[in-house]
Amino acid sequence: MTLRGILPLLLAAAAAPAAAAEPSLALPIDCRLGETCYIQNYADADPGAGVTDFTCGGLSYDGHKGTDFALPSLAAMRAGVRVLAAAPGQVRATRDGEPDRLFTAEDAARIDGKECGNGVVIAHGDGWETQYCHMAQGSIRVSQGALVDTGTPLGRVGLSGRTQFPHLHLSLRHNGQVIDPFAPNAEPGQCGLRDGASLWRDAPAYQPGGLLSVGFADALPDYDTIKAGTAGHLTLPADAPALVLWAYAYGAQAGDVLRLSITAPNGRGYHQAEVPIEAKQAQYFRASGRRIRKALRPGLYQGQVVLRRNGKDIDTMSVTVQLR
Repeated sequence: MTLRGILPLLLAAAAAPAAAAEPSLALPIDCRLGETCYIQNYADADPGAGVTDFTCGGLSYDGHKGTDFALPSLAAMRAGVRVLAAAPGQVRATRDGEPDRLFTAEDAARIDGKECGNGVVIAHGDGWETQYCHMAQGSIRVSQGALVDTGTPLGRVGLSGRTQFPHLHLSLRHNGQVIDPFAPNAEPGQCGLRDGASLWRDAPAYQPGGLLSVGFADALPDYDTIKAGTAGHLTLPADAPALVLWAYAYGAQAGDVLRLSITAPNGRGYHQAEVPIEAKQAQYFRASGRRIRKALRPGLYQGQVVLRRNGKDIDTMSVTVQLR
């Protein structure tokens, strides 16, 4: 996301708290990283036209100025996931009332200057501040001037502003300068620092991409149902048109491979496929399976998906379906 909406969000800002040292950040979202949420993008460490995250990896995009803590589906967003203050401070500004909907080109004029969507800015003293973006409409729970502590609920993760997936964008700034909390000592254009410096209390582990969800269907699923979190089936008829295993993933790099395998109730392999990924993609899905010409043996079928990069497994996920 862009941060053109910073100035409007800071109108009528309250006074900052007393001077303080650099903040120590806690996780700003009430979820379990790697299980119920994940980091889709980091701050772009390349000041030019190139793109790199703080590890010299590819989980960013040109000009990105923060960390995106994402949810795996719209269903997870609708269930409600809290946004939490990452450090103590005073609320400088808030915005609410922006609708939760996927951004399209037609929305550009409507959200001009409000790309952050619904959000909160918190001052932490000595020029430090955090900004929380894309929060759910009607969920903001704090007001300008309020004092907050680490973990104070601010609202919920949403889909407001310039975004195409449910997530919380967290920006950290010092005297207006964007700081990557994963590598605060990095010089412009520098990545892959080995000094271990971080502004996180407990730095989230870096995952260079991975699987978000896997499931079974009786046909090639629609991408919208996968993103909504409604594509998977727990049971299917034994004479369904097909048995298809699908995988929803993020952070694709050219050359990645998805291995999809289905095992029958008797333990024998029913279907295997290797699907190459040809280009970098923020989010994507792939599927493979077999048409059912004769009713299959009833029972529990197991699916496994392995994401491989440079000859190594970087993520694995399994699922089952009951055929009746």
